[in-house]
Amino acid sequence: MQLEINQITIRKAILEDVPTIFYVIQESFKKYCENSGLEEPPDALRETVDDIRKDILTKQVLVAVLDGKIVGTLRYQILADQTVYLTRFGVLPSFHRAGIGQSLMNEVDDQLIKAGVNRIFLYTAAKNKDLVRFYYGRGFYVESTNTDRGYLRALMVKELKAKQNLTPNAQIL
Repeated sequence: MQLEINQITIRKAILEDVPTIFYVIQESFKKYCENSGLEEPPDALRETVDDIRKDILTKQVLVAVLDGKIVGTLRYQILADQTVYLTRFGVLPSFHRAGIGQSLMNEVDDQLIKAGVNRIFLYTAAKNKDLVRFYYGRGFYVESTNTDRGYLRALMVKELKAKQNLTPNAQIL
């Protein structure tokens, strides 16, 4: 599928985005289930608009906007050990392979490097080849797997190199 994309804007979600984020999560995670061979729906399909509202107030929730329409979203939380747990990464299926997910992840990388974060981790269905391949292409690797949610999940990790603040007299070798 090839789409002509003028400009993707990544921004922080606001409370008015909640219904659209709910729709994006529902549609993208239905496709996730289908592509992953899941029989039981993941937690993302059980969340409510109130859950999303709470996350907007307590976590970092980003949306990808194309031509005035929210077409992708993700959430992350910076933990005490300067690692980040990334969740609810979804793009409307009609916009898969159009650079939306890559744009969201690029923005997250930029924000987290500036914040001094050293690792991002997330879980994904280990049998979802396209998604695992996407994460590998973004610098993630599989650290471990488990079946605690009733299906084989991969814990994927990405090491970040935080930008170092150089003192005015520092020399770069």
